[in-house]
Amino acid sequence: MSGAAIWSVIIGLGIGTFVLRFSFLGLLGQRPLPEWVLRHLRYTPVAVIPGLMAVQVFAPMESGWPDPWKLAVAAVVLAVGAWRRSAVWAIVAGMALLAVMVTLGA
Repeated sequence: MSGAAIWSVIIGLGIGTFVLRFSFLGLLGQRPLPEWVLRHLRYTPVAVIPGLMAVQVFAPMESGWPDPWKLAVAAVVLAVGAWRRSAVWAIVAGMALLAVMVTLGA
């Protein structure tokens, strides 16, 4: 692709992102949302975060298998999330374990 085509795609995606966010936050920001919308919005982080992280956890290494350390961190995150019933504590536990493993050279 040429430089102009790449920049056209970047600018187009930026404008599209702005329009989507403004349509929700700018136009509806001052209005109360119906209860059914608020109920569904509560599940957004629970649906988005695993979808983003699954790619990182299950991406195969050179051997063709997922990294066992990433699988271990994912298991700890799931366990802490189920135990504490808090996404924040699950994320903190996963970050702490990953930091320890990086420090130890795992």
